[in-house]
Amino acid sequence: MSVSPSTTPAAAGSPLRLLALETSTDTLSLALGTGVAGGPVWQHTGPGGAQASATLLPLLHDLLTQAGWTLQSLDALVFGRGPGSFTGLRTACAVAQGLAYGAQNPVRPGGIPVLAVDTLLALAEAALNQDAASTGASPRADAGVVVALLDARMNELYVAPYAFSPQGLRELAPPRLCAPQQLGAYLAQSLPAEAALAQGACLLAGNVFDTYAERLADLPGRRISALPSAAALLRLAPGLLAAGAAVAAQDALPLYVRDKVAQTTAERDALRLASAATTAATTVA
Repeated sequence: MSVSPSTTPAAAGSPLRLLALETSTDTLSLALGTGVAGGPVWQHTGPGGAQASATLLPLLHDLLTQAGWTLQSLDALVFGRGPGSFTGLRTACAVAQGLAYGAQNPVRPGGIPVLAVDTLLALAEAALNQDAASTGASPRADAGVVVALLDARMNELYVAPYAFSPQGLRELAPPRLCAPQQLGAYLAQSLPAEAALAQGACLLAGNVFDTYAERLADLPGRRISALPSAAALLRLAPGLLAAGAAVAAQDALPLYVRDKVAQTTAERDALRLASAATTAATTVA
């Protein structure tokens, strides 16, 4: 499906044009679309990691070509800001900033607005839709909690609980690090009484269940293996834009959660590639 290209943002009442990138894990996920249920989506999923810096721009260019859109016609750039892989977060942020600046014109001297979205929120959104596809039920049919869990390596998890309802996802506690064996105690303290794990109203979602199987064995709640995705970022974007969450490119920053004092060689190489991508971003138009 193709869409006629334009060089200006969508007019009031027209579907949004959004570009999303998610590189916080070893999977590279890109999506282009309106964010509206049933709307057109062009997407790519493939290997991420250090090589994502070298492949991001060509892949994004291909998606724009498939859609018949230009970089300047986008209404917002959306990226998963973390927590997650340090290399991936820096790459996504640098590329989003470069593309946003690269689309500056007299109508938008500041370039394209940027949405920096919590990776765990995108994971929760992806899990709900994945669960709906597998069960045939509405992903938000019943009020409850989805707990997003991402492997942070070093025997730790990134965790954030969200309440879900027909109105959408609401953060119950900010993303944080947690040891797998302490997750049950943390959730018991963090979740509201009406969403207690023992009541079965909790969906545990993420990529941690094989790696930490023994330490999570006694944790109650349904489980689903899932990753954050660019398609999930697209679905979240219209609501976040309406809430005024978009920022200028220079104000879009990664969310690390874990502090680190040094970069690996691979991370330094990825940053150099991301910097080069920023310089070349204007060629994507």
